[in-house]
Amino acid sequence: MFTRRSLVLAATVVALAGCGATTTAAAPATSSPSSPPSSSAAAAAGLTITDPWVKTTKEGMTAAFGTLVNNGDAPITIVSGTSTLSPTIELHEVVESDGKMVMRPKKGGFVVPARGTHQLQPGGDHIMLMSVTKEVLPGARIPFTLQVEGGKPLEFTAVGKDFAGGEEDYQPGHK
Repeated sequence: MFTRRSLVLAATVVALAGCGATTTAAAPATSSPSSPPSSSAAAAAGLTITDPWVKTTKEGMTAAFGTLVNNGDAPITIVSGTSTLSPTIELHEVVESDGKMVMRPKKGGFVVPARGTHQLQPGGDHIMLMSVTKEVLPGARIPFTLQVEGGKPLEFTAVGKDFAGGEEDYQPGHK
């Protein structure tokens, strides 16, 4: 017979399993083109990403977004990334310069605080794909690997998503 505590615990596990896609550094994502975004439970310690996505594009540049989550007791720094979609990836930030918002490589990478999060979002920090090798359609599944300073890489799959947002233009010459 289940105790009330057992039922509450079971309900919590089921509810959390239904939340956004999360991938851990300790458990890389694997998926097929017809399956939904990969999902695994967050490890007791380590880096995960929730709801990773890539802005659709026909050619040129695009960007990837999501929320980096640090479940550990020390800050984690992301220093670089790779993807089969682009031979060149940069970690970018958007900052004000001479009264204009500009994108530029983020010196030192992305720091995810201990037991905290770091947003990757349009108009802010993001993963920049410099020369995409194929069109990104809605629903496309794009594999990524983020290199963690002094740690295991984080592997995940991001989904192609249409997004007009603030009319960000991730193309050459964007200022």
